[in-house]
This record gives sequence, C-alpha cells and structure tokens, in this order.
Amino acid sequence: MVNLLKSILHNVGVAIVGLGIAFVGTKVDSLLGIPSIASSRAWAVGLVLLALGFLLRVWATVHFYAHKMRVISLEPQETLITSGPYRFSRNPLYLGGNVFIFFGAALLFGSPAALFATAIHIPLIDLFIRREERQLERVFGRAWQDYKKRVRRWL
Repeated sequence: MVNLLKSILHNVGVAIVGLGIAFVGTKVDSLLGIPSIASSRAWAVGLVLLALGFLLRVWATVHFYAHKMRVISLEPQETLITSGPYRFSRNPLYLGGNVFIFFGAALLFGSPAALFATAIHIPLIDLFIRREERQLERVFGRAWQDYKKRVRRWL
C-alpha cells in the first residue's frame, strides 16, 4: 500500500508537468495566432491518454519501489525489472509520461504548439533511452540482451 501511495504521488508531478506544458502551449498558440484544435473528440482522446499514461506510470513505479529502486537515477540500476508493464515495453515510464500524458494533455488543452513540442522531444528522449540501454547492457550483460530481444523499446 505504501508503494502504491508513493507511486501515485510521484506521478502526480509528471501529470502536472504535462498539463503545464499544454497550458504554455496554448499561450504560444495565442501569441503566434495558431488556432486551437479543441473539440469534444480531442478532449475525450486527451483525457483517455492522460489517464492511461498516469496509470501506466503508477504501475511501472510500483515495480520500481517493490524492487527498492529509485525511479529517477542517473546511475545504472541494480535490478533488471522484466515483470509488470516491463513485459510489454522496456520503457513504460517514458511511454506513460513523455508520450501518453504529454500528448493527452496537449489534446485536452487543444494546443497545436504543445502537440508539436511533445512530438519533437520524443527523438531526444529516445537518445536518452539509448544511453540508458548501453548502461544496462554493461551492468546486466546477457540478461539484458535476452530481455531486449523479447521486449520492444516503446511498444
């Protein structure tokens, strides 16, 4: 129960960042004269993506805490998690936050600028992930290589 509560609280911050980026995007849209893409359909899709991203991140974070790991760490982890959401994606935290939450928030606010910002930052996140994967390969060797063959980077 403690891990679940910690996971929820940790990920509220990620959702706030996503919503903040979307809000700033509406200001950029206004400043540049870019029309909003707000509609009931965009709002509904945005809400679903935001909720899915949040739940995916909570699920992944619970697994981190269950293995006594830090979610944010610049050092390689000491445990290779391959269960829970890590059975489907090697990066459910990035997928949930940087993709689902950020795109969902942009759609929720109807901001083309926020959609664009989210889209252009994904390749940068992918570069960061590749660096992390090189660290994981050095630390976990064959176990990492086997896992990498079974599970995709994103989906």
